[in-house]
Amino acid sequence: MDAVPLDDRGLTLGDGLFETILAHGGMLVAVDAHLRRMVAGCEVLGLPAPDVRQADRLCREALERAGLAGARAAVRLTLTAGSGGRGLDRPAQPRPRLFATSASAPAPVQPARLIVAGTRRNETSPASRLKTLSYLDNVLARREAAAAGADEAVMLNSRGDVACAGAANLFWRTGERLFTPALACGVLDGIVRGAILAAAPAAGLAIEEVAAPASSLEAADEIVLTNSLIGARPVSALNGIGLSPRGLAERLAGLAAGVL
Repeated sequence: MDAVPLDDRGLTLGDGLFETILAHGGMLVAVDAHLRRMVAGCEVLGLPAPDVRQADRLCREALERAGLAGARAAVRLTLTAGSGGRGLDRPAQPRPRLFATSASAPAPVQPARLIVAGTRRNETSPASRLKTLSYLDNVLARREAAAAGADEAVMLNSRGDVACAGAANLFWRTGERLFTPALACGVLDGIVRGAILAAAPAAGLAIEEVAAPASSLEAADEIVLTNSLIGARPVSALNGIGLSPRGLAERLAGLAAGVL
């Protein structure tokens, strides 16, 4: 990959999108779904959509270049708005820059420990529902988690509703009821999240998309994190209070088996 120039808007302004795709044994898992989401994000941001065949080729080349074609790996596909002059306004005809990188991504073997972060998510911003290159709030939330000895941070939105984790969607069970935050709470439409919700009715499982305060999560019997790299990961503690995983993660992973 050529060096990114100093006037690239992804570098200077976070103007762009990314996708993180699981590769396993040389296969790009759910790559079509990831590329559809990037194309949809470009429409929201007013950027030209990438050529999906080129994107697929770049991802595979990144695996080969890193020597990870047969390994479990994370492929990051990055689309910037391209070069631009000083200030906020894009060129009249932006020329996006597309590239891919890859790194080893072992599957997590232990349940996650969570805290509720003080860093909030702005549910009024379209960016809260996209994988933009401006991820600083998520970075800060994860720093809070690390400082507290936790693995991941729960982010509330500006209204105090549960939104997501720093790099994952959330599901929880209270009694016999299952919940996940609604997209309007400032939630990324996760690939695994979507697969679970799509498969749940046929499995006789009702999952409610809700706007719920942190107290609802604190009262949960089980909490599960989902994203394309971890699949469905159980949670063993929230704010230092222990939880006992009882199979919800495995059940949700089964629902998402078509994309995991």
